Amino acid sequence: MTLFENRYRTHDLGLLLLRIGIGVMFTVHGYPKLMGGPEQWTPLGGTMKLVGLDFAPTFWGFMAAAAEAVGGQLLALGLFFRLTCGLLLTTMIMATIMDLTKGNGFNGYSHALESGILFLSLILIGPGRLSLDQILFPPRRRLY
Repeated sequence: MTLFENRYRTHDLGLLLLRIGIGVMFTVHGYPKLMGGPEQWTPLGGTMKLVGLDFAPTFWGFMAAAAEAVGGQLLALGLFFRLTCGLLLTTMIMATIMDLTKGNGFNGYSHALESGILFLSLILIGPGRLSLDQILFPPRRRLY
C-alpha cells in the first residue's frame, strides 16, 4: 500500500471518526448555549431578523442552541443524520451571516462558513455503515 492508494475499506471508519469528533465539538459548544436559558436564547435568536424573521427570537435561539447541543450528539451517533446536518447547516449559515454583519472580516466568519461547508458535504456523503441510521433504517434492496 502506498500513501496515494484509495482505501475505500476505511471509508466508514473515517466517517465514524469525523462524526464523533465534530459531534463532540458541537455538543461542547452548544451545551452552554442550551443551558443559558431564555436570557441567552433571545439575543442568539435575534440574528434571524437579518433574514426577515423578526418574530419569536427566543424560539429561534433555543433552536440554534439545541441544534448544536443535541445535534452534536445525534451527529456522533449517526442518528437522523441528514436532518441533523441540515439543521446544523442552517445554524452555521445564520452564524456566518451574523459574523459578516459584525464586520469582523474573514477571521470572524471563517469557522461558521467552514462548518457549513462540512455539514453540506456530510448531507451528500451520508453517515456511513457505522451509524445508527444504517441499523435502524437500512437501505432498501433493489429488486433488479
